[in-house]
Amino acid sequence: MPPFRLPRPLAAALVPILAASCAFAPPARAAESDFVIPNFAFRSGEHLAGLRLHVLTLGRLVTAPDGGTNAVLVLHGTGGSGRQFLVPQFADVLYGPGAPLDTTRYFVILPDGIGHGGSSKPSDGLRMKFPHYDYDDMVEAQYRLITEHLGVKHLRLVMGTSMGGMQTFVWGETHPDFMDALMPLACLPVAITGRNRLWRSMVVDAIRSDPAWKGGDYRAEPTAGLRTAVDLLLIAGSAPILMQNTLTSRDTVDGWLETQMRRRLPHLDANDLLYQVEASRNYDPWPKLGTIEAPLVHVNSADDFINPPELRIAEKGITRVKHGRFVLIPASAETHGHGTHTWAALWKDQLLALLAVTERAR
Repeated sequence: MPPFRLPRPLAAALVPILAASCAFAPPARAAESDFVIPNFAFRSGEHLAGLRLHVLTLGRLVTAPDGGTNAVLVLHGTGGSGRQFLVPQFADVLYGPGAPLDTTRYFVILPDGIGHGGSSKPSDGLRMKFPHYDYDDMVEAQYRLITEHLGVKHLRLVMGTSMGGMQTFVWGETHPDFMDALMPLACLPVAITGRNRLWRSMVVDAIRSDPAWKGGDYRAEPTAGLRTAVDLLLIAGSAPILMQNTLTSRDTVDGWLETQMRRRLPHLDANDLLYQVEASRNYDPWPKLGTIEAPLVHVNSADDFINPPELRIAEKGITRVKHGRFVLIPASAETHGHGTHTWAALWKDQLLALLAVTERAR
């Protein structure tokens, strides 16, 4: 089969649809549940007697006679949770009536990854004795969650942002026949090295170097280390054009930084953050990109500090995917750096197109 490409007539036909769908009513209330996997085995050789996975769902699961379903798996980034996909810039654009993931048509699954949100994590009590999970562990746990707990035997789409985008590549390689389509956003299909690993190592070093860290057995959070970690996370997620246009004086810059610290620090746990950042250590889908079977659209933003376009890794990687296409959103006053992945209005046309060309004949 030739490489997957969006037909030009279809792209043109989508333009008026997108222009007419700038905002939608918020989705219905999400259903919440927990699933516990007994004696979960991690790739590190460690085990957890009961691995808890928390999940939000929108809509109702429908399975067609041919085995296809309306289930869409959406995967969050480092430090996030499934709840982040209920924010207006994502939910109001994608879930409402007539929207790309209209929840009256699709069953949207928003899990919290291992170590995140309401799922099992170091801060539950084990601290540094918690198993050292990686992206493969997270994907395996997600697979068991949706098949054993939610009863989903096939996915209409897997999509994810940042870490979730990287896990989308892992999904495509480890379960190639399990989905109709794949859409990774704000990521690269290659091992994390270079500057990307450097800033992550700086986050870990800042936490471990804080005297209050105490090997993870702290009584009070190592605030100095966490402040440095937040500094680095803010730079990694920065949007240069947007910030230049909105942070227009020393006072606005300083005030913005103070506000970010005040909002973020109280919600951080040093053990959780360290594990979250280190979970990327084994990630490397590059050698097996050719095993991905489902059509895949990879979307990045040109102002992404974490995945800089000048490396041209995405363009090289997509040639290894049988039915792949890469889209680079130009940097502008509307893009949000790495966080462009959550501003769905900037890439929903690509999602609509992918869903259209992978629609099964019913």
